[in-house]
Amino acid sequence: MLMHIPGVLSADQVHAMRARLSAAGDAWVDGRATAGHQGAQVKRNLQVAEDSSIAQELGAIVLASLGRAPLFLSAALPAVIYPPLFNRYESAGAMRFGMHVDGAVRLMPGTGARIRTDLSATLFLTEPADYDGGELTIESPAGTQAIRLPAGDLLLYPATTMHAVTPVTRGVRLASFFWVQSLVRDAAQRALLFDLDMAVIRLTKASPAHPSVIALTGCYHNLLRMWAEP
Repeated sequence: MLMHIPGVLSADQVHAMRARLSAAGDAWVDGRATAGHQGAQVKRNLQVAEDSSIAQELGAIVLASLGRAPLFLSAALPAVIYPPLFNRYESAGAMRFGMHVDGAVRLMPGTGARIRTDLSATLFLTEPADYDGGELTIESPAGTQAIRLPAGDLLLYPATTMHAVTPVTRGVRLASFFWVQSLVRDAAQRALLFDLDMAVIRLTKASPAHPSVIALTGCYHNLLRMWAEP
């Protein structure tokens, strides 16, 4: 399931974040620093060093915003979120990231704890009109989808999918990216819970006193209790 989550960051937050990234200077490093063996062969971009103060500062803003994004919380059911990273694709050198699959397990910085990457996320920080190319292309049962979202919007997608970033041919593309270990490992179960949650929300708005609201809410939580992993 590909999920477009609008407005994770406000326009003011995006503006401030872009200003900080523009002044990052030596904090920008070769993006292959966090790529696995397969990804490093096809990855050509820049990335803010994940142990830098600016990555930690901006990552905290992203995490706080995610905690206030009901659609993200419902779709991802996050147990652990990898500290957000920040990348930059420039037209100079036609920076790109060839087709790849994200690694299944990552080590949390500073702790060595392992996170299972159930979901990948890209939070766009540049308006589509400000650059050409740079589409996030994702292979799905419906075919290849090429996606460029407004600044501040997030795309959530299964980490199991083949995906790429096409070469940037004009301007600069900035984004934050991270991975999520969900409380519910199985994608089909997560999708079912999301659909049920959305149905409960719609019914609650349409008829708050309807007795089915309580019954369906109970079903949701009992399924979550059955499927959630510690």
